[in-house]
Amino acid sequence: MDLTSANAYIESFAAVLGKTAPEWEGRGKLKCGVDLGTANICIAVLDENDKPVSGEIFGAQVVRDGLVYDYSGSVAIVRKLKARIEERLGRRLETAAAAIPPGTVGRDAECVANVVRAADFDVTAVVDEPTAAARALGAKEGAVVDIGGGTTGISILRNGKVAAVHDEPTGGTHMTLVVAGHYGMSFDEAERYKVDPANAREVFPLVKPVAEKMATIVRRFLENWSVETIYAAGGACAFDGFEKIIERECGIPTVKPAHSLLVTPLGIAMFG
Repeated sequence: MDLTSANAYIESFAAVLGKTAPEWEGRGKLKCGVDLGTANICIAVLDENDKPVSGEIFGAQVVRDGLVYDYSGSVAIVRKLKARIEERLGRRLETAAAAIPPGTVGRDAECVANVVRAADFDVTAVVDEPTAAARALGAKEGAVVDIGGGTTGISILRNGKVAAVHDEPTGGTHMTLVVAGHYGMSFDEAERYKVDPANAREVFPLVKPVAEKMATIVRRFLENWSVETIYAAGGACAFDGFEKIIERECGIPTVKPAHSLLVTPLGIAMFG
C-alpha cells in the first residue's frame, strides 16, 4: 500500500464533503456508499472511476455496537443526507453499498440493508467494514483494523482477498463513557468534548486504557496469523499516537491514514 497515494485519495473525499467536486461534469454513473456508524452516518459518492464527487456526514446515535436500534431514525437521516447530495448534483442517486461489522449475520445484517433500501437506494452490496477500509486504502496484504464507535473489527488480507474477519464490541462509545464519567458530563456532551481536536491532548490519556483494550483484541486475533503490517482506520483511532498503542501491543508496524473516520465510507462507495 502506498500511504502517500492513499492519504491523497482520502483528502480528496474530505474536500468534497458538503460540496461537489469542481471537476465533476455531471455525466456518467455514480457509486454511493452508506456508512451507518455508531457515532456518525456518512454517505460517500464517487464517479465511475472511483473519484470522489460529493458526500455528507452527520453525527447520530442510532446504532449501538454496530447494530441498528433506531430504524426509523436511521432511515430519516440517510434520506436527509441523500436529498442534500441530490440537490447539489441535480440528479437522483439510485444505488448504494452498505457495510456491517465482521460476523454480523441474519436479521442484523439485513436490517442495515433495509435502512438503505428504505432511503430509496437499490442496494448493490453489503460488505464488512474492515474489508471496505482495505479497498479504500488499496491494501492487499496484512490486517485492517476498523475501530468505529461500537466495535473493533479486523480483516486479514491475503493477495487482496479477505482470509478471516473478527469483531468485538469495544469502540469509541466506550471512550465517550470514560470521558463522561471523568468530567460528570452527559453522553452527548462528552462525545462533543472528545472529538474536539482542541481537547485531544487532555482526553487521550483518559481513554488510553480503552485504546489498550482495543489493541489487546487485535493482538489476540492476530496470534495465529503471520502479518507484516496493520492498517488502522475508523473514527475512534483518530487520536495522534493511537496507532503506536496497537504497534506496541502487537509488535507489528501499524499505519494510520489521514482522516481515519472517512476511510470506511469511501471504501463502501467503491462497492456501490
